[in-house]
Amino acid sequence: MTRSSRSLQFFHFGLMPYPYIPDGSEIESTWVTLSNKYYDPKIGHRLYNEYLDQAVLAERLGYDGTCVNEHHQNAYGTMPDPNVMASHIVARTKEIHVGIIGNALPLHGNPLRVAESVAMLDVISGGRIISGFVRGTGMEYHSMRSNPATSRERFWEAHDLIVKAWTEPGPFDWQGKYFDIPYVNTWPRPFQQPHPPIWLPGQGSFETIREAAKRRYPFMMVFAPLGFTKLNYDMYRRAAEEFGYEPAPEQLAFCVGTYVAETDEKAHAEAKEHIMWLFHTGLKTPEQYFFPPGYTSGASLRGMLRGRDKFNIKPFWELSYEDLIEQQYMIVGSPATVAEKLAIYTDELGAGIHVAGGMQVGTMPHWKVVKNMTLFAEEVMPHFRPPGNQPAWKRGVPVPGTPASLRTRTAPAVA
Repeated sequence: MTRSSRSLQFFHFGLMPYPYIPDGSEIESTWVTLSNKYYDPKIGHRLYNEYLDQAVLAERLGYDGTCVNEHHQNAYGTMPDPNVMASHIVARTKEIHVGIIGNALPLHGNPLRVAESVAMLDVISGGRIISGFVRGTGMEYHSMRSNPATSRERFWEAHDLIVKAWTEPGPFDWQGKYFDIPYVNTWPRPFQQPHPPIWLPGQGSFETIREAAKRRYPFMMVFAPLGFTKLNYDMYRRAAEEFGYEPAPEQLAFCVGTYVAETDEKAHAEAKEHIMWLFHTGLKTPEQYFFPPGYTSGASLRGMLRGRDKFNIKPFWELSYEDLIEQQYMIVGSPATVAEKLAIYTDELGAGIHVAGGMQVGTMPHWKVVKNMTLFAEEVMPHFRPPGNQPAWKRGVPVPGTPASLRTRTAPAVA
């Protein structure tokens, strides 16, 4: 394959699962109701340290960044506090950007705790933090006993409070609908000015896409088929047009796991069982947990249902391996095959950020992850980078979502 006409930034990401649980066919859900009697802390100790070693390896291999996220009371992703995981990675790396993608704002009692934690990490790291903000999945609203009907309003009030706390001198008084704080005076202030870049991941909510476009935040589709990703990118572009600008590739991200081996046949043989665990066990969640009443607006729910019908989207645990590969929920193959499929996102969809290249998937052992990450970095990344295959932090390229990167656009940014 020849070099793509468009570039990509590559962010390592691992879900940090605990895979030693019954098969998905034997349980109702991996979330909310799966008993923690299956968790062995000694095994968890080994897994956490392997997962952290993989994040550190991403810097040595030249990834542009490495990411962590937040989930609660499940075996799919055992990171209830992503800031703790980010602190370990920051301490063991020197230059790579660390994305917290992200803190689930409506699940936090006081958003200033998030503002303080992220600012502290940004200062310690010398300005390497990317601050993703999320609402959290519907399942988390069962586990954390939080009201899903108010989560969107609570999310944006928390967001506005955090950004103001990062950018305006304190103390000042905040009196909102959900938070009443007479003294907002965050110490420390972030290293990056005016604040760390903010990303918004999502799965197709119209409101999230519109707000991301309004603020020019990078929007990331997570575990979605190729056609549905294109549909949501088109929504982002239409919203951006309303706000007077054309989005750059760095504002469109996609989280699609990859597995690379010497040949297509070997890659499928090595990856299939682990991918099937992720979708058939790790992501097994009844609809009533995924969409609690009030979590999704009527407009977004209608859009998602239409998208399901149009693109024949099934629940994760009903997808066959052939479905997952054909629809590009995952990309598996030789370096040439993986590069060719990634080029669809750059050359046809106009995306500029890939998250989850070489990621650890489900039950995948550490040695396979290291092999996967190494082949991806050495054989796939060069197709989307200038000669030399250097990461953005070595080439002086601004992190997507920073004021420096947004200044490259023609229209003024929305405050």
